[in-house]
Amino acid sequence: MIDFGFDKIALIGAVALIVIGPEKLPRVARTVGTLMGKARRYVADVKAEVNRSIELEELQKVKQQFETAARDVEASVTREVNEAQSAFNDQFKGLADGFDSSPGLDAPDFSGGALATPVPAYKRPNKRWRLKRSAVPRWYKQRTGQRGHVQSGAARVARFRPPGLKKP
Repeated sequence: MIDFGFDKIALIGAVALIVIGPEKLPRVARTVGTLMGKARRYVADVKAEVNRSIELEELQKVKQQFETAARDVEASVTREVNEAQSAFNDQFKGLADGFDSSPGLDAPDFSGGALATPVPAYKRPNKRWRLKRSAVPRWYKQRTGQRGHVQSGAARVARFRPPGLKKP
C-alpha cells in the first residue's frame, strides 16, 4: 500500500487548505472520510468472502476424504462379516453332516419345534407401581385413626363443616 507519513499528510492538508479554502474544508474532509470508510469496508468484505470460499473448499476436501475413508471401512467390515459368515456356515454344515452320518443319534432340531424355548406372552405392568407403599398396613392406620392421605386445610374445613352453615 501507499505509505503516508506525518509529513506527507501535513503537506496534503496544507495544499487542500489553500486549494479548497477554510469554509469548505471540513465538509470535504467529512466526505473523504466517509468514502474511505466505505472503501475499507468493501475491501474487508471482499477479503472475508475470499477467506470463506477458501475455507469452504478445504471443508469439501476434508468431507471427501472422510467419505472415502468411511466407504473403505464399510467395505472392509462387510467383507470381514461375509467371510466370517461363510466360515460359520461351512463349520455348521460340517457339523450337520456329522450328525446325519452317525447312526442311532437324532440330529438336534433347530427349526423351532419342541426343543425351542417358548416366548412368554407380554404382560402389561401393574399401574399401581407409582403409588408410594407404606410399611404400615392400611387396616392398622384405619383402626388407629391415622390419616390415609394428606388433605389441605381448606378441604378439611369444607369436609367437616356442619351442613346448616353457609360460607361467608
